[in-house]
Amino acid sequence: MNTAKQKVFCGADIVACEGLELQGKCGLISNHTGVLKDLSSTADMLRNRCNLMALFAPEHGIRGSIQANENVSFYIDEKTNLPVYSLYGDNTEESKRIIASLDTVIFDIQDVGARFYTYAYTMTDAMKLCAKNGVKFVVLDRPNPLGGIKAEGAVLDRRFSSFVGRFPTPTRCALTIGEFALMMNETENIGCDLTVVPLKGWKRNMYYDDTDLVFIQPSPNIPTVDTAFVYIGTCIFEDTNLSEGRGTTKPFEMIGAPWLNSEAVIKRIGHQDGVILRECSFTPTFSDYKDSFCHGIQLHVTDREAFEPFAVGIRLLEAIRKTHTEFEIDPSITNLIGSDEILKEDFDAEAFIKHEQQKVEEWQLLSQKWQLYK
Repeated sequence: MNTAKQKVFCGADIVACEGLELQGKCGLISNHTGVLKDLSSTADMLRNRCNLMALFAPEHGIRGSIQANENVSFYIDEKTNLPVYSLYGDNTEESKRIIASLDTVIFDIQDVGARFYTYAYTMTDAMKLCAKNGVKFVVLDRPNPLGGIKAEGAVLDRRFSSFVGRFPTPTRCALTIGEFALMMNETENIGCDLTVVPLKGWKRNMYYDDTDLVFIQPSPNIPTVDTAFVYIGTCIFEDTNLSEGRGTTKPFEMIGAPWLNSEAVIKRIGHQDGVILRECSFTPTFSDYKDSFCHGIQLHVTDREAFEPFAVGIRLLEAIRKTHTEFEIDPSITNLIGSDEILKEDFDAEAFIKHEQQKVEEWQLLSQKWQLYK
């Protein structure tokens, strides 16, 4: 990790400073992370540079205040006086109609670099709609908080394609949102008229906090860069009868349940590079086990380069399953992992991790074609 903060400018900053030809009626897909370096709004900046007609909200809403899986409804944004249409939940038909009527759609949202984070599919779904209707699509690029060097996890099997994983990509893809758009536009034959406004100053070996940019939590339960790291491995516990730490001050950095024997699980899993697993306790204020005292395990990242969050998550799941008959896995976990191997009685965690990593390496070699940064 670099010790000095690198000066980095996002795509929105480049447009603000250098301009970009945005013709006709425009729409902006964004949220609270869509800001310039001085934290002023991308929407406000674009209103002075194009005919901005509408805003479109992803999961968690335009201001990032809506919890996971909750519908986002139509409303008028008080700050811009623009209509806000939902691209998440049950209220998307009108949004699709509006997008089809525009000339240009702009996307500016901070991603976290995890395959099951929904913002990327809000983007690619909009790209498909734009391709169908001859609408230009512009991505204002932002850093991958987890860097652009290390991909890992499991490559999604198309049988388990969903809104938490559309395409056969790794759990951690090591691409910026702009690079991801370029790759999917070609490999998935989306074929939209795509422009990516690249970052300036960002390099692949940078984590988000190596830059001088302010980290704005992309969603209510990803408050820090460290959370984004462990999220790669602990998000899978959403589809089990463990709490993944929602309703605490350390979501995804802690997992647990009232019945969990933390000491036994930590002893079974043993030493893990780059992370310390510590016994802890917590009482969620909402979500799973609301108001119930939970025995837990907290993940303390000590070395980001050595830490393999997906592998640690799979090993934790396997250790808990071998320790507790109370442990339950919902079949929908296949959408998060991208595979149904985890549901098999003879599942071998180490064999699965090794097999998937070979596929990840092949995918990452392919992805180099669309990399914009060194």
